[in-house]
Amino acid sequence: MRKLEIADAEMMRIAVQQEIRRSEDSRYDHRLHGVLLVSQGLSCGTVADYLGEHRVTVERWVTGFNHSGFAALREGERSGRPTRLAEADWKRVDRDLRKPPRKLGYGQNLWDGKLLSHHLAVRYGVQLAVRQCQRIFRHLGFRRRKPRPVIAEADPAAQAAYKKTPTAGPQRKH
Repeated sequence: MRKLEIADAEMMRIAVQQEIRRSEDSRYDHRLHGVLLVSQGLSCGTVADYLGEHRVTVERWVTGFNHSGFAALREGERSGRPTRLAEADWKRVDRDLRKPPRKLGYGQNLWDGKLLSHHLAVRYGVQLAVRQCQRIFRHLGFRRRKPRPVIAEADPAAQAAYKKTPTAGPQRKH
């Protein structure tokens, strides 16, 4: 019998690994396969090589499985990095963001990530990147508002000619 091969095996290996990482269920199945291979006598290093994982990761799966069974292979809540703001500071930041920046002494009319980063550094002594500050807006329930530019001396006739949709009124046939 002829040996089967996968065309462009390296690219397909990467694609399969990405597919596994896309869903919680497939990651659980992936861990199950790792534990199954170790239970059949393969070393954690060999299983890690087969599955594209680090040896320590497979060792953690097996240790968890030995300690807590199948539940250890399920994904739980991840704690993540601890917040740099205390609970009282979160409430104060929320109150600050509900005020226009000008009331707090800034020259802008609207809050953005860059201004919030500056505000947190000055008022709370906390250094956060702009992207993290944008996440804070979402966490506190704010949505992004981008002001529309106002053209100072716009010609209404030129604007009407530029519009893609015709104005209301009798329609002309071409």
